[in-house]
Amino acid sequence: MEFLFIDWLGTPAWFWLAFLALVVALTAFDLGFLNKEDREMGIAESLKLSVFYITVAIIFGAWVWHARGAEPAMQYYTGFFIEKALSLDNVFVISLIFGYFAIPRKYQYRALLWGIVAVIVLRGLMIAGGAALIQQAYWMLYVFAAFLIFTGVKMFFAGDDHIDIENNAAIRFISNRMRVTREHHGQRFFVKVADRKTGRMVTAATPLFLALVVINLADIVFAVDSVPAIFAITTDTFIVYTSNIMAILGLRALYFALAAMVHRFHHLKYALAAVLVFIGAKIFVSDFLLEGGKFPPALSLGVTFGLIAIGILYSLWKTRGEEKEPAGGH
Repeated sequence: MEFLFIDWLGTPAWFWLAFLALVVALTAFDLGFLNKEDREMGIAESLKLSVFYITVAIIFGAWVWHARGAEPAMQYYTGFFIEKALSLDNVFVISLIFGYFAIPRKYQYRALLWGIVAVIVLRGLMIAGGAALIQQAYWMLYVFAAFLIFTGVKMFFAGDDHIDIENNAAIRFISNRMRVTREHHGQRFFVKVADRKTGRMVTAATPLFLALVVINLADIVFAVDSVPAIFAITTDTFIVYTSNIMAILGLRALYFALAAMVHRFHHLKYALAAVLVFIGAKIFVSDFLLEGGKFPPALSLGVTFGLIAIGILYSLWKTRGEEKEPAGGH
């Protein structure tokens, strides 16, 4: 059993195994219990399930506090809240993707679930790459910090971006190289169809598969912001990965509640912009202005949580009385 105490990326192996066991258990709970049948999830159920996932994430943070101390726990909570807030943009884009492909709501949860499984792997690869870069060249952290400041300033002054799903390169690539059915086939990503020329049965992708591909590509784009943001908080790979994944795990549950009121969060981007600028600036302040190079983790958590809370409340107040915009269809 000695291997359980071997350090892997700066953390004992049993910490990683415990976290992975939790992720597997939550995913199995989704697949085997919550999602045994294709059905439309209501807003009330979505909110209850979201509270459950957030509670699990908070309890996990308490475990980190007990096992590793207050500072790593504060860093975990800060990363979790940032990733949770940034995921609101994901919800908007995912809603557009499902609307474009006209995916029925009862099949959306299954696509989101498998999308999350792919994200767990993709984020792991991106975080491992980021950790390796910083370990070999610490100055890369300053590059991440400058990128966050630039992104935050750009987000603050940018208007609402138009998402051009129809001309997406991935959709064109798949459509040009394999058969894609125009009709839906339930929860299936691939089906057998008759070839028009030969009459033989061949494999074809469904619109649900295309939606899944585009959702995962969108997450890679969003990770360009969120991964540097959490590295600007801590370079502890365990804290970086667990805070990211715990925030993402509950995204599929939160989606159905937020998708119904995503139009109420258009003004949240200003708070997210301020958070990105703050996190990026914190690196330069810590390393060049503060004695000991340590920015108080509790203050960082407080400022992050406060900015996000103010942004949510302001956005809800500013959009009160507005009706939901109709989603586009394919």
